[in-house]
Amino acid sequence: MIELSLAAFSAAFLLVFLAEMGDKTQFVAMTFAAKYNPYKVLFAIFLGTVANFVIVIIVGQLLTEVVPLDAISLVASIAFIAFGVWTVREEKVEEGNVKVSRFGVVATVGVAFFVAEFGDKTQLATLSLAVQYHSPVTVLVGATLAMLVADGIGIIIGVVFCRRIPRHKLKWLSAVIFVLFGLVGIYEVLLAKIGLCYIALTLGLLAAVSAGLMYVISKRQKTVEDPKICKTSLEAHFVCREHLVDRASKLQHT
Repeated sequence: MIELSLAAFSAAFLLVFLAEMGDKTQFVAMTFAAKYNPYKVLFAIFLGTVANFVIVIIVGQLLTEVVPLDAISLVASIAFIAFGVWTVREEKVEEGNVKVSRFGVVATVGVAFFVAEFGDKTQLATLSLAVQYHSPVTVLVGATLAMLVADGIGIIIGVVFCRRIPRHKLKWLSAVIFVLFGLVGIYEVLLAKIGLCYIALTLGLLAAVSAGLMYVISKRQKTVEDPKICKTSLEAHFVCREHLVDRASKLQHT
Protein backbone atom coordinates (compact mmCIF):
# COMPACT_ATOMS: atom_id res chain seq x y z
CA MET A 1 0.00 0.00 0.00
CA ILE A 2 1.29 3.46 -0.92
CA GLU A 3 2.05 5.60 2.13
CA LEU A 4 1.69 9.37 1.79
CA SER A 5 3.44 11.83 4.06
CA LEU A 6 2.65 15.53 4.31
CA ALA A 7 6.08 16.19 5.83
CA ALA A 8 7.84 14.47 2.91
CA PHE A 9 5.69 16.30 0.35
CA SER A 10 6.26 19.69 2.00
CA ALA A 11 10.01 19.17 2.29
CA ALA A 12 10.33 17.93 -1.30
CA PHE A 13 8.22 20.75 -2.72
CA LEU A 14 9.93 23.52 -0.74
CA LEU A 15 13.52 22.45 -1.29
CA VAL A 16 13.20 21.51 -4.97
CA PHE A 17 11.17 24.66 -5.71
CA LEU A 18 13.82 26.90 -4.13
CA ALA A 19 16.62 24.96 -5.82
CA GLU A 20 14.99 25.32 -9.25
CA MET A 21 14.19 29.04 -8.97
CA GLY A 22 17.04 30.84 -10.71
CA ASP A 23 18.69 27.58 -11.75
CA LYS A 24 20.08 27.07 -15.24
CA THR A 25 17.42 24.53 -16.10
CA GLN A 26 14.75 27.14 -15.39
CA PHE A 27 16.31 29.41 -17.99
CA VAL A 28 16.47 26.50 -20.41
CA ALA A 29 12.70 26.13 -19.94
CA MET A 30 12.21 29.86 -20.50
CA THR A 31 14.31 29.79 -23.67
CA PHE A 32 12.34 26.91 -25.16
CA ALA A 33 9.01 28.49 -24.14
CA ALA A 34 9.99 31.77 -25.82
CA LYS A 35 10.24 30.03 -29.17
CA TYR A 36 7.83 27.10 -28.94
CA ASN A 37 4.46 26.23 -27.42
CA PRO A 38 4.87 26.74 -23.62
CA TYR A 39 2.26 24.05 -22.82
CA LYS A 40 4.25 21.48 -24.77
CA VAL A 41 7.43 22.68 -23.04
CA LEU A 42 5.89 22.21 -19.57
CA PHE A 43 4.57 18.76 -20.53
CA ALA A 44 8.06 17.81 -21.73
CA ILE A 45 9.55 19.10 -18.47
CA PHE A 46 7.06 16.90 -16.59
CA LEU A 47 8.08 13.80 -18.55
CA GLY A 48 11.83 14.44 -18.28
CA THR A 49 11.63 15.29 -14.59
CA VAL A 50 9.55 12.25 -13.65
CA ALA A 51 11.87 9.91 -15.55
CA ASN A 52 14.94 11.40 -13.88
CA PHE A 53 13.51 11.54 -10.36
CA VAL A 54 12.14 7.98 -10.52
CA ILE A 55 15.69 6.75 -11.11
CA VAL A 56 17.20 8.62 -8.15
CA ILE A 57 14.34 7.67 -5.84
CA ILE A 58 14.85 3.99 -6.70
CA VAL A 59 18.55 4.42 -5.94
CA GLY A 60 17.63 6.07 -2.64
CA GLN A 61 15.35 3.21 -1.67
CA LEU A 62 18.06 0.67 -2.48
CA LEU A 63 20.47 2.57 -0.23
CA THR A 64 18.09 2.28 2.71
CA GLU A 65 18.27 -1.51 2.38
CA VAL A 66 22.03 -1.68 2.92
CA VAL A 67 22.96 1.43 4.93
CA PRO A 68 21.73 2.19 8.49
CA LEU A 69 19.00 4.85 8.59
CA ASP A 70 20.86 7.11 11.04
CA ALA A 71 23.92 7.16 8.78
CA ILE A 72 21.76 7.96 5.76
CA SER A 73 19.96 10.77 7.59
CA LEU A 74 23.26 12.25 8.78
CA VAL A 75 24.82 12.16 5.31
CA ALA A 76 21.65 13.60 3.79
CA SER A 77 21.62 16.45 6.31
CA ILE A 78 25.28 17.26 5.63
CA ALA A 79 24.47 17.16 1.92
CA PHE A 80 21.74 19.77 2.43
CA ILE A 81 24.26 22.09 4.07
CA ALA A 82 26.64 21.52 1.15
CA PHE A 83 23.81 22.29 -1.30
CA GLY A 84 23.20 25.55 0.55
CA VAL A 85 26.83 26.62 0.27
CA TRP A 86 26.92 25.50 -3.38
CA THR A 87 23.77 27.45 -4.21
CA VAL A 88 25.29 30.91 -3.71
CA ARG A 89 27.65 30.40 -6.66
CA GLU A 90 26.86 32.63 -9.62
CA GLU A 91 26.33 30.82 -12.90
CA LYS A 92 26.38 32.69 -16.17
CA VAL A 93 23.19 32.09 -18.07
CA GLU A 94 23.23 32.74 -21.79
CA GLU A 95 20.31 32.92 -24.15
CA GLY A 96 21.39 30.21 -26.54
CA ASN A 97 19.86 29.13 -29.80
CA VAL A 98 17.64 26.18 -29.01
CA LYS A 99 16.72 23.89 -31.86
CA VAL A 100 14.08 21.20 -31.94
CA SER A 101 15.10 17.82 -33.30
CA ARG A 102 13.10 15.91 -35.89
CA PHE A 103 11.30 14.15 -33.01
CA GLY A 104 9.46 17.33 -32.04
CA VAL A 105 9.31 19.82 -29.15
CA VAL A 106 8.16 17.40 -26.44
CA ALA A 107 10.86 14.80 -27.15
CA THR A 108 13.61 17.42 -27.50
CA VAL A 109 12.80 19.33 -24.31
CA GLY A 110 12.05 16.14 -22.35
CA VAL A 111 15.41 14.59 -23.20
CA ALA A 112 17.19 17.90 -22.57
CA PHE A 113 15.72 18.12 -19.05
CA PHE A 114 16.30 14.45 -18.32
CA VAL A 115 20.01 14.86 -19.12
CA ALA A 116 20.40 18.33 -17.55
CA GLU A 117 19.02 17.17 -14.19
CA PHE A 118 21.78 14.57 -13.69
CA GLY A 119 24.14 15.99 -11.08
CA ASP A 120 21.95 19.07 -10.59
CA LYS A 121 21.12 20.12 -7.04
CA THR A 122 17.41 19.48 -7.60
CA GLN A 123 18.19 15.85 -8.40
CA LEU A 124 20.59 15.51 -5.48
CA ALA A 125 18.06 17.10 -3.13
CA THR A 126 15.43 14.62 -4.32
CA LEU A 127 17.86 11.75 -3.72
CA SER A 128 18.59 12.98 -0.19
CA LEU A 129 14.89 13.33 0.59
CA ALA A 130 14.18 9.88 -0.83
CA VAL A 131 16.63 8.26 1.57
CA GLN A 132 15.51 10.38 4.52
CA TYR A 133 11.77 9.75 4.26
CA HIS A 134 9.89 6.46 3.91
CA SER A 135 7.46 7.80 1.33
CA PRO A 136 9.07 7.69 -2.13
CA VAL A 137 5.82 8.38 -4.01
CA THR A 138 5.17 11.50 -1.93
CA VAL A 139 8.71 12.75 -2.51
CA LEU A 140 8.34 12.12 -6.25
CA VAL A 141 5.04 14.02 -6.42
CA GLY A 142 6.31 16.93 -4.34
CA ALA A 143 9.60 17.28 -6.24
CA THR A 144 7.96 16.98 -9.67
CA LEU A 145 5.23 19.49 -8.81
CA ALA A 146 7.88 21.88 -7.50
CA MET A 147 9.76 21.69 -10.80
CA LEU A 148 6.61 22.41 -12.81
CA VAL A 149 5.57 25.33 -10.57
CA ALA A 150 9.05 26.89 -10.56
CA ASP A 151 9.52 26.57 -14.32
CA GLY A 152 5.93 27.74 -14.91
CA ILE A 153 6.57 30.85 -12.83
CA GLY A 154 9.80 31.44 -14.73
CA ILE A 155 8.00 31.19 -18.07
CA ILE A 156 5.21 33.57 -16.96
CA ILE A 157 7.52 36.19 -15.43
CA GLY A 158 10.34 36.00 -17.92
CA VAL A 159 8.70 35.10 -21.21
CA VAL A 160 5.20 36.59 -20.95
CA PHE A 161 5.86 39.68 -18.84
CA CYS A 162 9.47 40.10 -19.95
CA ARG A 163 10.85 40.62 -16.45
CA ARG A 164 14.09 39.36 -14.96
CA ILE A 165 13.81 36.89 -12.11
CA PRO A 166 15.67 38.14 -8.99
CA ARG A 167 18.02 35.18 -9.17
CA HIS A 168 20.63 36.54 -6.74
CA LYS A 169 18.11 37.03 -3.90
CA LEU A 170 16.45 33.71 -4.60
CA LYS A 171 19.80 31.93 -4.46
CA TRP A 172 20.50 33.34 -0.98
CA LEU A 173 17.02 32.43 0.25
CA SER A 174 17.44 28.93 -1.13
CA ALA A 175 20.90 28.62 0.45
CA VAL A 176 19.66 29.64 3.91
CA ILE A 177 16.70 27.21 3.75
CA PHE A 178 18.98 24.34 2.69
CA VAL A 179 21.44 25.01 5.52
CA LEU A 180 18.66 25.31 8.12
CA PHE A 181 17.07 22.08 6.87
CA GLY A 182 20.44 20.33 7.16
CA LEU A 183 21.06 21.63 10.67
CA VAL A 184 17.62 20.44 11.82
CA GLY A 185 18.34 17.00 10.34
CA ILE A 186 21.68 16.76 12.14
CA TYR A 187 20.02 17.82 15.40
CA GLU A 188 17.44 15.03 15.08
CA VAL A 189 20.15 12.41 14.42
CA LEU A 190 22.44 13.52 17.27
CA LEU A 191 19.68 14.09 19.83
CA ALA A 192 19.66 10.46 21.02
CA LYS A 193 23.44 10.05 20.85
CA ILE A 194 25.13 13.03 22.56
CA GLY A 195 24.23 15.76 25.02
CA LEU A 196 22.51 19.02 24.11
CA CYS A 197 25.63 21.03 24.89
CA TYR A 198 27.70 19.09 22.34
CA ILE A 199 24.86 19.28 19.82
CA ALA A 200 24.69 23.06 20.21
CA LEU A 201 28.45 23.37 19.73
CA THR A 202 28.34 21.12 16.65
CA LEU A 203 25.45 22.99 15.06
CA GLY A 204 26.99 26.36 15.89
CA LEU A 205 30.28 25.34 14.31
CA LEU A 206 28.57 24.02 11.18
CA ALA A 207 26.46 27.18 10.88
CA ALA A 208 29.52 29.41 11.28
CA VAL A 209 31.56 27.45 8.73
CA SER A 210 28.65 27.45 6.26
CA ALA A 211 28.10 31.20 6.65
CA GLY A 212 31.83 31.84 6.24
CA LEU A 213 32.07 29.75 3.09
CA MET A 214 29.00 31.40 1.57
CA TYR A 215 30.43 34.85 2.35
CA VAL A 216 33.80 34.01 0.80
CA ILE A 217 32.20 32.52 -2.32
CA SER A 218 29.90 35.51 -2.78
CA LYS A 219 32.77 37.99 -2.41
CA ARG A 220 35.01 36.21 -4.91
CA GLN A 221 32.56 36.43 -7.76
CA LYS A 222 30.70 39.11 -9.61
CA THR A 223 26.94 39.26 -9.77
CA VAL A 224 25.91 38.05 -13.20
CA GLU A 225 23.00 39.79 -14.89
CA ASP A 226 20.69 37.36 -16.59
CA PRO A 227 19.44 37.97 -20.13
CA LYS A 228 15.83 38.85 -20.77
CA ILE A 229 14.06 35.98 -22.49
CA CYS A 230 10.81 37.40 -23.81
CA LYS A 231 8.29 36.07 -26.25
CA THR A 232 7.09 39.59 -26.86
CA SER A 233 10.54 40.86 -27.74
CA LEU A 234 11.14 37.99 -30.14
CA GLU A 235 7.81 38.54 -31.86
CA ALA A 236 8.48 42.28 -32.07
CA HIS A 237 11.85 41.57 -33.65
CA PHE A 238 10.32 39.44 -36.37
CA VAL A 239 7.48 41.89 -36.99
CA CYS A 240 9.93 44.76 -37.29
CA ARG A 241 12.16 42.78 -39.65
CA GLU A 242 9.22 41.85 -41.88
CA HIS A 243 8.09 45.48 -41.97
CA LEU A 244 11.54 46.66 -43.07
CA VAL A 245 11.71 43.97 -45.79
CA ASP A 246 8.29 44.99 -47.14
CA ARG A 247 9.24 48.63 -47.12
CA ALA A 248 12.52 47.95 -48.94
CA SER A 249 10.74 45.91 -51.62
CA LYS A 250 8.23 48.73 -52.17
CA LEU A 251 11.03 51.26 -52.55
CA GLN A 252 12.72 49.06 -55.17
CA HIS A 253 9.51 48.92 -57.24
CA THR A 254 9.02 52.70 -57.17
